[in-house]
Amino acid sequence: MDKLIKRHKIRYRIRKKVAGSADKPRLSVFRSNSEIYAQLIDDDNGKTLAAASSRDKDIAAQKVTKTEKSKLVGLTIARKATELGIQKVVFDRGGNLYHGRVKAIAEAAREGGLQF
Repeated sequence: MDKLIKRHKIRYRIRKKVAGSADKPRLSVFRSNSEIYAQLIDDDNGKTLAAASSRDKDIAAQKVTKTEKSKLVGLTIARKATELGIQKVVFDRGGNLYHGRVKAIAEAAREGGLQF
């Protein structure tokens, strides 16, 4: 349980500094043991602008590793953001280390055209 409490403390520390707006939303990443989720959030209005996850039908149908699914989620969220006319975002790693699947989502989103 200590690991979870430590991650929540890190998460709150990050959220004090990171906030999204309509023109520069927050790219929030949530990682569970088996799945990964990404959202573009406008914190000023409290709205989710776009979302993608490894549970989406086109991503879940592919039999690849979890890291490769994370790359697909990053590309998907970048595509949805460009459809909305968003190029710049603020990255929120959600208390996770910038490593592995979280890093894969970020790098794929950059490849897809997002700047952060």
